[in-house]
Amino acid sequence: MPREQFLFTSESVSEGHPDKVCDRISDAVVDAHLAALPEARVACETLATTNRVVIAGEVRGAPQIDASVVEKCARQAIREIGYEQDGFHWETCKVEVLLHEQSPDIAQGVDAAETKEEGAGDQGIMFGFACRETPELMPAPILYAHKILHLMAEARHAGRAPELMPDSKSQVTVRYENGVPVGVHSVVVSTQHADGLSSGDVRAIVEPYVLEALPEGWVTPETIWHVNPTGKFVVGGPDGDCGLTGRKIIVDTYGGAAPHGGGAFSGKDPTKVDRSAAYAARYLAKNIVAADLAERCTIQLSYAIGVAKPLSIYVDMHETAKNVRADQIEKAIDKVMDLSPRGIRQHLSLNRPIYARTSSYGHFGRPAEDDGGFSWERTDLADRLRDAL
Repeated sequence: MPREQFLFTSESVSEGHPDKVCDRISDAVVDAHLAALPEARVACETLATTNRVVIAGEVRGAPQIDASVVEKCARQAIREIGYEQDGFHWETCKVEVLLHEQSPDIAQGVDAAETKEEGAGDQGIMFGFACRETPELMPAPILYAHKILHLMAEARHAGRAPELMPDSKSQVTVRYENGVPVGVHSVVVSTQHADGLSSGDVRAIVEPYVLEALPEGWVTPETIWHVNPTGKFVVGGPDGDCGLTGRKIIVDTYGGAAPHGGGAFSGKDPTKVDRSAAYAARYLAKNIVAADLAERCTIQLSYAIGVAKPLSIYVDMHETAKNVRADQIEKAIDKVMDLSPRGIRQHLSLNRPIYARTSSYGHFGRPAEDDGGFSWERTDLADRLRDAL
């Protein structure tokens, strides 16, 4: 039986965290290629440290996206994040581009041909999850951890909080009663800041954004606060710690409240099922909950490199199903959506330059956008699922 009374914690990191700087650069490179050639193939990894960025990987895209364009993408991403400090500056950091052509051995498995459908870009397992804890059908701890940092970043960019610098982290511990989130047990915020501020000064700056992010009444006099608990956080970003693409996969998904298949998202074009099938799994899980077929839903998909159709579709509704069995939903999923790599990309319109915006504050729980961004957050499949059942 599921536990009824418990604490659960999730963390988020801001766009200025070293790993997120790398995710942003890698996704900016993906966007550049997809804008020039929607069928481009990109697997881009970024490393960032003190005044240095290294971009490596493989591509098969438009020839006009050369090393100079990739370098420009990196500098623009760093500038938009807000890094203009001595140890990491968008204009003066050294950028090294080591991208090369995609392996023909991988390409032959993925490309469509007269005798085969387009296959998955790799083997792997992908998970999607949705629940009724929040209006966004996301687990509460990760959703609110993201919102705190997003509000702080918006204030920083707008000039309302000039003392805040780009690098920051949050952590929210939510208290559950009868299996329902009801309040915040503790909040942790560590943010890079201008020199000369105490932890108390920083708390006074960030507390309004924490209170704005959390539901009314969730913060009480008993809530435990830790704001910059080390006492000082002036040196930050890649100057303070090396960053790499793909190291924040739990931050990117469900904050540990649901399984993760292991593959990172950023830097990968949507032929890579690590990304596209994880988006499809979230889309399906969210529509199952939106269709009122269950209160919670986890979906697993699995793929083999070069093979078009998923090897398995698994549904777990965590004992919250409403007059429907998991095996019935598994069959309905197969009817309402083509889960081949091409089918997913077409259904969700993924061959677009929509990925830099996903690189921080979570890939899930964000509003679907008019240009196709976060299309996997739509709930337009709910009626078709009900009909298929």
